[in-house]
Formats: sequence, C-alpha cells, structure tokens
Amino acid sequence: MMDGRSCGPTTSSLQEDTRVTSPDDEIALEQQQVDVVYGRLDELRAQNRSRLAAVRREGPCGSPQNRSERDAFATLYEDRLAQLEAVEERLVFGRLDLDDGARRYVGRIGLTDVEQTPLLTDWRAPAARAFYRATAAHPDGVQRRRHVVTRGRTVTSVEDEVLDLDLLDGDPDALSGLSGEGALLAGLRAGRTGRMGDIVATIQSEQDAIIRSELNGALVVQGGPGTGKTAVALHRAAYLLYAHRRLLERSGVLLVGPSRTFLRYIDQVLPSLGETGVVTTTIADLVPGVEATGTEPEHVAAIKGRAVMARVIARAVSDRQRVPAEPTSVRIDGRTVVVRPNDVAQAIARARRLHRPHNLARVAFVRDMLSRLASQYVDQLAFEVPADERAEILEELRSTREIRVALNLAWMPLTPQKLVADLYAKPWRLESAAPQLSPGDRALLARDPDAPWTPADVPLLDEAAELLGEDDQAAKAQARAAAAARQREVSYARQVLEQTSAGAFVSAELLADRFSAGGPVLTTAERAAADRSWTYGHVVVDEAQELSSMAWRALLRRVPTRSLTIVGDVAQTSSAAGARQWATMLDPVLRGTWRQADLTVNYRTPASVADAAGRVADAAGLSRSPLTSAREVPDALELTRVDDEQLVRTAASTAVDALRAVQDESGAGRVAVVAVESRVPELRDAIEAAGCTPPTTNGVLDLDAPVVVLTARQSKGLEFDQVVLVEPSEILAGSAGDLYVAMTRTTRTLHVLHARELPAGLVD
Repeated sequence: MMDGRSCGPTTSSLQEDTRVTSPDDEIALEQQQVDVVYGRLDELRAQNRSRLAAVRREGPCGSPQNRSERDAFATLYEDRLAQLEAVEERLVFGRLDLDDGARRYVGRIGLTDVEQTPLLTDWRAPAARAFYRATAAHPDGVQRRRHVVTRGRTVTSVEDEVLDLDLLDGDPDALSGLSGEGALLAGLRAGRTGRMGDIVATIQSEQDAIIRSELNGALVVQGGPGTGKTAVALHRAAYLLYAHRRLLERSGVLLVGPSRTFLRYIDQVLPSLGETGVVTTTIADLVPGVEATGTEPEHVAAIKGRAVMARVIARAVSDRQRVPAEPTSVRIDGRTVVVRPNDVAQAIARARRLHRPHNLARVAFVRDMLSRLASQYVDQLAFEVPADERAEILEELRSTREIRVALNLAWMPLTPQKLVADLYAKPWRLESAAPQLSPGDRALLARDPDAPWTPADVPLLDEAAELLGEDDQAAKAQARAAAAARQREVSYARQVLEQTSAGAFVSAELLADRFSAGGPVLTTAERAAADRSWTYGHVVVDEAQELSSMAWRALLRRVPTRSLTIVGDVAQTSSAAGARQWATMLDPVLRGTWRQADLTVNYRTPASVADAAGRVADAAGLSRSPLTSAREVPDALELTRVDDEQLVRTAASTAVDALRAVQDESGAGRVAVVAVESRVPELRDAIEAAGCTPPTTNGVLDLDAPVVVLTARQSKGLEFDQVVLVEPSEILAGSAGDLYVAMTRTTRTLHVLHARELPAGLVD
C-alpha cells in the first residue's frame, strides 16, 4: 500500500562503483528504478480503482449505517486515487547516497512495495531534508546527491553533487557535470505554460528552511520578484498538511490569492504535491453568498480599507438599537399596553450587557419587552393569571402587528448586506456612524443601494456579519441533537478504523463526517468554503502586501491561533490601502507576534532586467529587498522607441515575433503584453488581427492563450517567457509598484516599447 509518510532509506545499497560512470550508464540505472516506482504507482491505482468499483457496485441497499459506511469508504478511495493520479509527472526526482551505504530515492509522495519496503521517500519527510540542505561543509550523512530529470516516465538526464570529494579519487575530470545547478536551470529555461509548475525537484536551501518552518505563529516571507515566494507558500502548505496532518485535516488550510486569475494559475501545484484539501479564495470571495463583481476608483476602495471602518460598522450596528422618542399605545382585547421609551432603554441596556451579536442579543431584548408588556396586560385583569397561561399572553403580544413594528423599530433584525447598503445609500446613516470621516470621504462612499458589491466591500460585510450574527434559536435544539449523534458516529468510525488499515489516511472524526447521511459527502475544504465562520488551522496569504487593514481583520477572524504564512513584497504594493512596511500594517493586528524570513535570490528574471527594474524602484522611492540574480540572458532587455500612432501595431508584431522565437526554442511558451487598462482593448484587437488565439474568453483572461494582454496588476504573481511592456511611463503614473511588477514578469526577454520619455532609472 502507499505510505504517505515513508521516510526510511531503501534497502538498496551502493554496490555499484561510487565514481561517476558514463552518462548513458547512469541514466539506464536510474531508468530501472523509475520503472519500478511507476510500476508500483500503477498497481496502487488499479487497486484503489478496483476497491472503489466494488463499493459502488453494492449500490444503495442495506441499513442506513451500512450505506453511510460504503459512502465513506468510497470517498476514501476516491481521495486516495485522486492523490495517486495527481503525481504522474516527475514522480521521482532525486537520490541520496548515504555514508552507511544506503540509497534513498526522493519523490512527490512516499511509496512502499508489497512488503512495506520503502521505494520512494516523500519530499516532505524528515529523511528527505538532506536532499535540499546538505552541503559539502555540512553533508548531513550524504555522500552524493543526484538530481534525476524525467520527461513523462523516461529519464532524460542525471546530475550529481558529490559532497564527499574522496569519492572522486583525485580525478579532476570527474568533476565535470557535478555542479548541481542543471535541474534548476533546466526548469528556468523551460517554456512557460498557462499554469504554474511546482519547484519540488529544485527547492533551494533558503526556500527549504522557510517551507519547513514551524507551524506556530505568523511567518512573513519577504522577497523581491522572482525569488519563488508563491512556490514557497504552496510547498509550505503541502508540507504543513503532511507534517501536521492530524491537526490540520479537520480544520483545513486556507490559501488567499490576489485574484481568481492567479488562483487558476496555481491550481495544479498543490494536487501535484499530493494535496487536494486546501481551500483557495480571494478576499473578494471570502464571504459565502456575496459576489463582488463591481468596480470602483482606487481612492474609494482605500477609504473602505481603513482600520477606522471597523468602528464605523460597529456604530452603524449600535445605531439600529434606538429608543423611540414617543410612547406607542396598542389595544389588545379591549386593554391598552404601552411601549414606553424608558422600558425600551432599560431592555436595550440589559441586552447589550450580554455582549452577544446584534441579532442574537435582539432575542433577549424582545423577550424582556414582551415580559414588561405582559405585566401591563396582567395588571389590568381582575383575576390572577396562572403561570402556564402567561405564555399564551406573551404569544398574543408577540403576534400583534403593532407591537412587532414598535419592537423592530427599536431593535431591527438585520443582514450584513442591508446594513452596509444603507450606509452607502442613506447619507444621514453614514454621517451618524462615521463622524471620523470627512464630508468629502463620506460623499465618495455614496452609491445606489442596488449597486453591485466590490472587493473592498467584502471585509466590511464580514465585519458586519460578525457584529450582527444570526438568530439561531430555531437551530439550537437541532444542534444539541446533532452533537449527540456526532458522538455516536465518531465512536463507530473509530471502531471501523481499528479494524482496517485506513487509519493512516483519515481520522475518526473525518470518517464520521463521511458516514453522515442525508446529502452529498463533503470534504473538509468544501464545508469550510461554505461556512463564513469556519476557523482554519493555518492560513497562507499570497501577495499579502495588497491587503487593507479591514481585509486583515477579516482574515484573522478565520485563524484564531494566528498560524499564518504571509508572503509578499512591499515594493510591489499596488493598492492604496496596502502595506508599505510590514510592521506598519501587521503590528496593529498581530501585536508584534510575527517573524520575518527573506528570500534573496532571484531565479526568474534575467540579471539585466532585474537590475533595470531595481533602478526604477529605487528612483521611485520603493522599499525593495536586496536581490541576487541567479542567471543572465544575453540581450534580455530591449528598449525601442516608436511613434505613438505605431505603438499598438508595433506591440502586436513584437509579441508575435517573440512567441515564434520562444516556440522555436522550446516548443512551448507564452508571451504577455502589459499596458495600462485604457490600451488593453486596442492591443487585444491587434493581437487577434495578427493571427494569435484571442487572449480572452467571454471577457475572462485566458491563461492558456499563447499571447496574453493584461494590465500590470493582472500580471501580479504570473510569469511569462517574454514580456512586451507598452509605454512604461503610463504605468508609472498610476503606481511605481505596478511598473516594478510589470518589468519583472519575464524569464527571458523584456521588450520595452515607448513613445514618451523612459522612467528614471530604466536606462543605467
């Protein structure tokens, strides 16, 4: 069976000559091992398909318990099969030759043979750590580290790093090909696709230290363009799920990206690393049921992102709890009860002292007011009312329309959408709730109540949802019954796991979730994504420098343990509400309880391009990280001045020529044309007229198109073989951070086309 935590060495030893033999012999040797590992993978796939088919053939028969048990195991086999299917590419990528003579292969997941002898060590296992960290100075028990490069299931090359030089017997010729950089550089040279690839075979030492950093606390990963921040964040998520499986499989991991386009770009990485249970979202999609499709000016979004808006929302909620100016008299069965302002004030004060959300505290307020009104009613009767009949009076008062209206006016049940929409649409409500804002700022927030929500609205809606809560009285009895049923299901699941070998893959609690009948089986990720109040075991935030203060409040609600991986670069901040310094943004919400790790090597961008981008950033006063470029590409930076009327046509022809050059070299690849938003439609038309695949599909950015036209902000987090940058001074006018981002998306060549003067620093 598959062992996801296999970490011991294989039983094979170094019987062969440890000196470097011919490349063909070494490739043939590794092909044998790769064939064995893939053969075992195929066996496990067939085994799980067979078990899944057998479970499905049984059909929906038997007792409810038997049916739910079959559903649970069907889901278990489906999950395991999905993991096995996702690791087809580069299943084996490394080998460690150890001092004790053992040989250990490293790959995407752990595999054992039928006798439980390890065939492949999971890259996340402690036993694989030396593959990423061992050096000649600190070999960690490793004599030789081998990178195995494959295409499909075929070994195409091997590259060795000999950490014990005595193995070379003083033969200087044996040093050829032992630099250990080939696998990394080959990956960098490979043509880009419409999806991000993993770096599991080429993780560098400083990246590995961050990936394996402890779970507890908030870790800020600061790094300039091309340092692999996103890759590190994704591999860290996969590592934490492996190393802390029991803790995180029930609570889940949340990954927050800057855009849906970005999430599509990275969606294959975690499955390829053996993980399919991470919830991915954007800030705009953080609240279930809210579609943030609207747009607004940057300065309006910046107002909504200010920390003061939390107090505005709180005051808006408080304003909905108000004492009437005049008493309200209501006739019931010939008797008069009065909703008195003084009674309302006392009931509001008592309800507020419960410190519950608005809609939950309203239940106590209504109960208090009905009791006061019932006392008035009873006092007017000429007889004593037995306690069991008093409930009938309370119900009659509750159902009287005039009383319901009076109590609602004093304490209205609200939805987050209604609260926030009223703030925007009713100036007097916003003025009351936001005296801290200037009249000009309040005027900028004004809009029609039916206007679509924008991404900057979502943290405000989340804040409102937290303060309002829901009236869950009807659900309490059901919750108590469900809790008792849940305990029975967990006990039964634990018995099932004790009788099977499935305990290595699923907990009793998770299996109990899958036993639950009455609907489709939901994974932890699916349940978490549908529940606004779900709290996660860990949260990963990419492009974190773009988050506003209100967005951070919304995120931290979802991780009360404050276990976070925060990835970004403050020099690339585009949002007016984002971070310019980590301490300024994070200290108010994390109270100084965060640590920082820096990535300093730029693997993506050629040195000449990275240097030019750095000079532009410095000239604009951006706070950027020091970078060392890992490689140089000849003629990587091309500056071309053209007439303004020829700019679009030249950009299209340059993009087509660049695509042809990339595809001639690697057979694959992508080109991006980056410009300000006003130029994008014309550029897209020109690219399509030039014969390239239309760069959008139904208005949605198509990352699989060979040529993509997009803005600098849309390019954030993405990478391309070549980039055509159109009129950089226009991008700089909007944001220096945007220009810094746009200049650093290429892995090969940056073509700068301009009719105006170039920004300061672009030319050395």
